Amino acid sequence: MFVPLAVSLFAVGVIWRIMYQQDPDRGAINAGIVAIQGIFTEQGALTTARPSTEALAGSAEGGLTLTKAVRPGSVALLGLTAIKAGELPAEPEQAVAPEAVPDGITGVVWRDFKPGGGTPGEVEQDEVGLGGVTVKLRSADGKTVDSTTSEADGSFAFEGVAGGDYRVAIGKETFAEPFQGFNWLGDRLITPSLLIAFLWVQAGFAMVITAAGLAAIPRDLLEAARTDGGTEWQVFRRITVPQLMPVLIVVLVTQIIGVLKVFDLVVSIVPSSGRDSATVIAVEMYERSFSGQNRFGFGAAISTFMFVLFVPFLILNIRRFRKEN
Repeated sequence: MFVPLAVSLFAVGVIWRIMYQQDPDRGAINAGIVAIQGIFTEQGALTTARPSTEALAGSAEGGLTLTKAVRPGSVALLGLTAIKAGELPAEPEQAVAPEAVPDGITGVVWRDFKPGGGTPGEVEQDEVGLGGVTVKLRSADGKTVDSTTSEADGSFAFEGVAGGDYRVAIGKETFAEPFQGFNWLGDRLITPSLLIAFLWVQAGFAMVITAAGLAAIPRDLLEAARTDGGTEWQVFRRITVPQLMPVLIVVLVTQIIGVLKVFDLVVSIVPSSGRDSATVIAVEMYERSFSGQNRFGFGAAISTFMFVLFVPFLILNIRRFRKEN
């Protein structure tokens, strides 16, 4: 909280620029969000997988379903391909088509790809089973009647299934894309991002000044108000706030001046491609005058306008100092 009091605003901007990186492996804020999100939702096991044959239909958004209905005693073969290397099992097991059971539906989910060639839709040697895949059993009207997860060798089974036609599907959870983080430096979030960084910069100063003002309030005055029957809210509103008002005005004026002249944070946090979405008066003056535009007259006009904005606050401070003296 008090680090900004010891380092420059440019250094603070560099810190927040790194924290705002969208890649969770680089940006601390998105890394924290991803970690929290991972507690409640899981990333899909196979985010890029696609059907190996036309026997499976659907999409990653809605899940993949066997086009052919199955009945108890059937074996469902769910072949997938286009799987990223990083999503393959760390310790792969040979895919094996399970045996049929009279009162159940069995099946296997596997990587339908064999080095050197193979037959799509058939479980062959050197083809890997896919574990952790969500498999659902749906009735003829599309309702999910059971759900399971495939074993390490890709096998799964639904037991005690009543007679009738069913559809076996791979749930959309299997293909859920991992959360990639918020684009804090994009056009939509760059202004809130700057506000957060600026508040972090100024919070320490405001806390120190306010704490000093609170410490300066006579304690006997507060105790006298409580002795006379004043509630804590009345003491705060009628004693603490009026006694603290000069300090609060100093903090307010200082923060307003800081906002008007902020430059370092914008230059160090905002990417050059998004500068138009987060420009401020000081940055605009610099861009017009020294970034290749060479519009020195326009830049001088902006600086004069900034000075005019500062004048009322300077007058307010001078009057307050005179009253105190």
